[in-house]
Amino acid sequence: MHSDSDALFPTARGRHDAQPVYGHLIGGEWVDGAGTPLAVLAPATARPFAWIARGGAAQIDAAVQAARRALDGDWGRLTAAERGQLMASFGARVREQVERLAWLEAHDTGKPISQARADIRAVARYFEFYGGAADKVHGEVIPYLNGYNVSVVREPLGVTAHITPWNYPAQMFGRTVAPALAMGNAVVLKPAEEACLICLEFGEIARQVGFPAGSLNIVTGLGEEAGAALTAHPDINFVSFTGSPEVGRLVQEAAARHHVPVVLELGGKSPQVVFEDADLELAAATVCQAITQNAGQTCSAGSRVIVQRSVSERFQQLLAQRFAALRIGRPEDDADLGPVINATQQRRVLDFIENARADRLPVIAQAPVPAALSEGFFVPPTVFGPVPADNPLVCKEVFGPVLALQLFDTEADAIALANGTEFGLVAGVWTRDGARQQRMARRIVSGQVFINCYGAGGGVELPFGGTKRSGHGREKGLLALEELSTTKTIVNRYE
Repeated sequence: MHSDSDALFPTARGRHDAQPVYGHLIGGEWVDGAGTPLAVLAPATARPFAWIARGGAAQIDAAVQAARRALDGDWGRLTAAERGQLMASFGARVREQVERLAWLEAHDTGKPISQARADIRAVARYFEFYGGAADKVHGEVIPYLNGYNVSVVREPLGVTAHITPWNYPAQMFGRTVAPALAMGNAVVLKPAEEACLICLEFGEIARQVGFPAGSLNIVTGLGEEAGAALTAHPDINFVSFTGSPEVGRLVQEAAARHHVPVVLELGGKSPQVVFEDADLELAAATVCQAITQNAGQTCSAGSRVIVQRSVSERFQQLLAQRFAALRIGRPEDDADLGPVINATQQRRVLDFIENARADRLPVIAQAPVPAALSEGFFVPPTVFGPVPADNPLVCKEVFGPVLALQLFDTEADAIALANGTEFGLVAGVWTRDGARQQRMARRIVSGQVFINCYGAGGGVELPFGGTKRSGHGREKGLLALEELSTTKTIVNRYE
């Protein structure tokens, strides 16, 4: 790994306690924070290694005004093809700096360096994908009365507000910012204070490749200060939020005061259903990876596995083998998983584990945390099962590497268990029976269903979003361009 040097923090504005300090990006310029900056802790060591500005209502208002000026100025005057060219340049610049950016992302989040590299490359892919789509969003002509020409054109919403989480700061930047820019919106981003340095570095790259001032603005700070001010601002036209259902409700209520549309992605309790005719080896490997990637801090993590009773014993053996072989380490170790984001999250996940033990739930497998990692925010990956349907491990989002196993006998039982929570984000089905694959895919209530796979490499092209308490609206794929734009009907009488 690299050392903490100025070369790795080119966007930093100065020093605080001998460590780099990042400012806000507002109107194309880096702006210092008004108060004491916030410490950024490395999850693997629990020590600060950088600082971010603490923004509030004043900085948010300045960013929104800058975005509005950009829409009325240079950014708004660009053609769709020119926007696409800027986005392609952004993607190329990110690919040139993968190692530096991956180091920063890994250090900031605690994830293995190979995962961080994949996340950085995914950002480049988001900008390439949506940059290529920017000039291919066409309108339509509607046949109407004689003597009339009716067309429907698609236009940007205006100033779009984006509040992103700490688990995938790089990928979430690409997922939400890229389609907004492709459609010609001006963006105000408030990233999570726990991990956001990569977003600020991306802001500098946007400046370097020539995005007009104000087209992308980034304000850092606390959610209850900067985030709340952004969602309640009267001059925004759209809100994208990824986080908990509880905060999502507050975001939607704030936006509703000004009749602003919202896309919410609020997590899940995603099931993987394993039938007796499945490839059990492949299923076990995928189930293990789907709950331990990013230390389980993934909205779409496969946190429940629902196994047919006839193969349960064999499947549990395979899971135990997989979990026993897991390697836990710091980012530079490039292990299977790293720490969770902070002490609060560590305590929360450990409480779930301790409460499950107190409920006398059987432990199928647990990988111990090495003693050398005692300083960081590490938790042991654990599988419990069988777990009753009303247990918190089944009903609540743990957001850590904890897997709940449930048993079923019939297909109807499997569907009832899969749909038995308040969430509906992602699901997996493991069976070789083609008819059963289709029945399960149709009957499971979920935004995505994967058959004999899970996640499919992230898939920039695949529309993503939830049902029920997992939220509403769609990100990724071409549907994201529809969410981040609006239509105008133009009626022209020519006779």
